[in-house]
Amino acid sequence: MSTANQRKRLKAHYTNFNAAYDEWLKYGNYHQRPQMEPLPDDLKALRCGAKTKAGTPCKQKTIYINGRCKWHGGLSTGAKTEEGKKRSAMNGFCPKKKRSHSS
Repeated sequence: MSTANQRKRLKAHYTNFNAAYDEWLKYGNYHQRPQMEPLPDDLKALRCGAKTKAGTPCKQKTIYINGRCKWHGGLSTGAKTEEGKKRSAMNGFCPKKKRSHSS
């Protein structure tokens, strides 16, 4: 089975689990927690697989719902507004401020 299909199955598994958990919370979690099917064996060994700076695939086993690890999954996608994009573009062009070392 291809890695893309495994990632889709992993995402579906997590989505089903989250839906059942949210349903449980909606009713005030007074009754027993929902029993979920365990993670299939072929998905337990699924690795991140993102390309590292060295050019090798990442070997992390702890991956998020998106199929990537905490280093390659990334939460931030950068600035969204024009003002933020301009400010982030200027980060590389600002000269360092001179500091006085006299005390």
